[in-house]
Amino acid sequence: MSRLQQALSGHAAAVEQMLQNLLPAVAGPRGKVLDAMRYAALFGGKRLRPFLLMETAALFGVPAAQSCRAAAALEMVHCYSLVHDDLPAMDDSELRRGRPTVHKEFGDAVAILAGDGLLTEAFAVLADPACHPDSAVRLDLVAGLAAAAGAGGMVGGQMIDIAPERSGLDLDGIKDLQRLKTGAIIEYACDAGAILGQADENERSALRRYAADLGLAFQIADDLLDVLATPEELGKPTGQDRDLEKATFVGQLGIEAAQAEAGRLVSQARERLDIFVEKADLLRDVAGFVIERRS
Repeated sequence: MSRLQQALSGHAAAVEQMLQNLLPAVAGPRGKVLDAMRYAALFGGKRLRPFLLMETAALFGVPAAQSCRAAAALEMVHCYSLVHDDLPAMDDSELRRGRPTVHKEFGDAVAILAGDGLLTEAFAVLADPACHPDSAVRLDLVAGLAAAAGAGGMVGGQMIDIAPERSGLDLDGIKDLQRLKTGAIIEYACDAGAILGQADENERSALRRYAADLGLAFQIADDLLDVLATPEELGKPTGQDRDLEKATFVGQLGIEAAQAEAGRLVSQARERLDIFVEKADLLRDVAGFVIERRS
């Protein structure tokens, strides 16, 4: 197992345990929504966004107990977005991470509540002094996540994604869409680590540029997987963008040019980390992993 694989596995296990602790099962009538929240958040996923947050925080010597809490909060928001994206009113998906989606397992109403619960709980986790003793740092974490997840970020990107105009987007339009829908949360992951570490503006700017390149490469890789991977590899249906006639990077560029662009973005992302020298080697390595993955 490579150093990167060990780090990915280690961070994923730590975040999994943190999510278990933060989302305990409860008895009684409200227990079902907690069950659905746990179903959505536990036992699966690459935990890429938590990895980016924890590795970025590690550049500045942030205790793992603090960065892991913030990473778990971020993963709650990511999982909430998947629950809502899968609903019949959105992508109407029946499979996620190789098993039935939350609305197929628990029903639409419970799935909506589970997503709402994960989103709301994330902010409670960030606001807790256990995340960081400085209230100003916690406020920055909360404000940053709200901006990344809201109408100026992920929600705005999702709105564009479901709009009728989505099928007619040109390459610049697709980049803007993905900068909001996917890139904003990835950028927050890296910025949150820097916020926890009280990094200077030069360091934060370098990490934000790294994350912007990484987020775009990630989405190009997703578009390629939708065309090239099997449903078994992805743990969800493939070809959905084609079936819905959505404009994608692959549709605009073709497979070979899309692969080349993803590679260029990864090289550029790695160069953004030069100021951190060897301390950022795992962040450099994960940039390559983003475009080499099969799920």
